[in-house]
Amino acid sequence: MPDTNKLSRRRFLKATGGAATAAALAGCTGGNGEETTTESGGEETTTETTTEEDTGTELSGSVFNRILDGTITTMDPVAATDTSSGILIQQVFDCLMSYQNALPTVENELAADYTVSDDFTTYTFQLADATYHNGETVTASDFIYAWERLAVSSNSRRAYFILDSVGVEHETDDEGNYVPGSLGLEVGESETELVVNLSEPFHDTLEMFAYTSFAALPEGVLGDIEGYDGEMEYTEFASNNPIGAGPFEFAFWEQGTAAAVSKYDDYYGQVAQVDNVRWQVIEDDTARYNYAMNENADYFGLPTAQYDPGLVQVESTDEYGREVGKYGPVRNGKTLNYVGVPTLSIYYVGFNMEKVPKPVRQAFAYVLNQDQIVSEVFKGRGSAAELFTPPTIFPGGAQAASDLVSSDYPYSAGETDIEAARQVMEEAGYGPDNQFEVQWTQYNSNTWEEMASILRDQLASAHINMQIQKADFSTLLERGRNGQLEAYTLGWIADWPAPDNFLQLLNPPQTDTSEQGPISYVNWTAENGDAYQQATDAYQQVVNNPAPTDEAQQVRDEAYVDIETANWEDVAMLPVYNQKEETFWYDTVEIEPFGGMGPSRQKLNNVTLNR
Repeated sequence: MPDTNKLSRRRFLKATGGAATAAALAGCTGGNGEETTTESGGEETTTETTTEEDTGTELSGSVFNRILDGTITTMDPVAATDTSSGILIQQVFDCLMSYQNALPTVENELAADYTVSDDFTTYTFQLADATYHNGETVTASDFIYAWERLAVSSNSRRAYFILDSVGVEHETDDEGNYVPGSLGLEVGESETELVVNLSEPFHDTLEMFAYTSFAALPEGVLGDIEGYDGEMEYTEFASNNPIGAGPFEFAFWEQGTAAAVSKYDDYYGQVAQVDNVRWQVIEDDTARYNYAMNENADYFGLPTAQYDPGLVQVESTDEYGREVGKYGPVRNGKTLNYVGVPTLSIYYVGFNMEKVPKPVRQAFAYVLNQDQIVSEVFKGRGSAAELFTPPTIFPGGAQAASDLVSSDYPYSAGETDIEAARQVMEEAGYGPDNQFEVQWTQYNSNTWEEMASILRDQLASAHINMQIQKADFSTLLERGRNGQLEAYTLGWIADWPAPDNFLQLLNPPQTDTSEQGPISYVNWTAENGDAYQQATDAYQQVVNNPAPTDEAQQVRDEAYVDIETANWEDVAMLPVYNQKEETFWYDTVEIEPFGGMGPSRQKLNNVTLNR
């Protein structure tokens, strides 16, 4: 996910010369990102110490037991940037739109209906007859308040979503900063009608309105924006009493240990079938596996170290590529239900291009055999990736992506080409007595360390001495923002299902770690990348053609390919794989498979228990 910041893309470009091209000519550059461990504008997961011991907190009625592999940080929708927090927030808060069962197609949620103007800049939403967990009715004014918090609250980590990505109409001051209270939002003919005005068309407006940063909140519940004193202290709301309009209301959260939500009986939609959902927070792989094998969890993932691909029995594959079947028998003798879902995600190696020269980056690309890594290290739990855009949303689809890789990928796809790596390094003046030393930084993952060890050993034959360092996720991100990384690993999960959500990380003017809020940490400039201008110009084409029309889509599609090939040339980021998220559950649970937006986007009000 992107680094969370208040400086939007358009505001950034204005501050550095008015356009990406101007920024490039001025020698400026600009911005990494939601990623199990991801940053998922995805969402970022964290790695704080956790325990598998029960809290003793009592819940009344049926309980759907799950596991979180990362700690929760907040229950505030505009402050959350990690997957674990997002999973709970998804149950407590509702938005105008939603991804039903996390499929990448939006449906109405708090929007009972909507209309769009002919120029795609005005959206008028008719609101459902819904109430919050405190009994108050959801109104248009609530959305105006909630979205103002998103834009200007000091607690917001997603201001660019509304000011930049969607581009809700607003005013800026002489320095390009948002003027509070100027959002182009209006109450329509009554409080059941919300009017949203955009500064220009955006092709994924409705998709963005499904993101929980845009969730409805009771007007005035917090006093962290101008004009409101707040009905409760911020820490009370964010930790103990979040009030939303979702199918579950907050029950409890004990930091680093467990959290739960309980059924909201007056929910305007499908009232939950289970009384409670409870998550145990367990980050240690072995402890998480033992907890599941002891049947303390109904629904869970399996760590790669304990996963055996030979135990998967796929019974069907649907039109979304989801594999449904059985897994087992497992250690406790049970056979589990299984789903494997190709998610809209990319896991990659990033390079601080100011510190890692192009020949070194190219050597990494030559030795990395994505097919080998997916098969041997990740045990087939994904698909090899040479493109940064997931294949299902690549222009023309998965076949077009495959065709482009087959015809144009310059680094021996499906091979480990040590000779080519050695040659490019020797042509740059490196040799046995002049090796390049590079620091590899990754989050605490034995699986990624195994991959790093493979690369380290291969690169040693190409005059590269790679040192492996592990860091917790928050430290890794902080070092990235400060320009202190060299080579690093991260992932990205879709905020909205379009290539620009991924390729924004490869927009050079947004990758400058000396600027506020870089979206990635690669520091791509004309001095360190021959394809800098190609990538910069191509992303500007995306920015200049945002409309949901066939003509604008064609321009964007061509620009997306140009950005991908520019990245191949300069190796700012080296794609590794697209994740296949696999989940397992006992027969005590009936649950629909989640879709490509990932399990954090799935509401749980349709889950039933058989025990």
